[in-house]
Amino acid sequence: MPPVPPDTPNPPPNQSGQSPSNQQMGGDDAAIVEQVRTGDTDAFRCLVERHSQGIFRLAFRMTGNEHDAEDVVQETFLRAYRQLHRFESRSAFGTWLHRIGANCAVDVIRARRQRDEVTTTADENEGSIVDTLPADSSAPDHKVFKAEVRQKVVAAMASLSTMERAAFVLRHFEDMPIREIGATLGLKENATKNTIFRALAKIRRELEPIMSELR
Repeated sequence: MPPVPPDTPNPPPNQSGQSPSNQQMGGDDAAIVEQVRTGDTDAFRCLVERHSQGIFRLAFRMTGNEHDAEDVVQETFLRAYRQLHRFESRSAFGTWLHRIGANCAVDVIRARRQRDEVTTTADENEGSIVDTLPADSSAPDHKVFKAEVRQKVVAAMASLSTMERAAFVLRHFEDMPIREIGATLGLKENATKNTIFRALAKIRRELEPIMSELR
């Protein structure tokens, strides 16, 4: 579980004697944000506990690397804490936080590629594509066949550009609207659609030789 950002001021004494989790975990995100803004900085831990797993899943899908995903989680909550004054309560805190997380993940991917480091770690949800294959596959060994498909999916994901992978993950794993994906990645709506289309085309092209065996 990631800690509260390191520059978080020491919280005021807890007069009730209850832990922050007991006091605030039952409240909605907007109410907890207001508590943080009014000086109860320890309440931020509740937001970390509530959203850290979701941000980690997003980061791992986008980076394909557990260490990078952990870094993204840390940076996401640090940025969120520093920018909490920008959060508008009429919107969902989770959506706002995921946007920050996606931007952090894009930054990590760009930095990694600038170092010419190529990750081959499989995305935990790439397996969901493989799991959609029919159980009665005509391949002689279904397990071997699915493993081959998984390798192809990993290769296809690795072949995507930074923006293609980010857009693909945000659309098909996070179910984020096109307009919001564009805002997150700094792309216009048509460019966002084209980026997602290119990602899908690359993945389908990589899988076509194997998927044709099922027909």
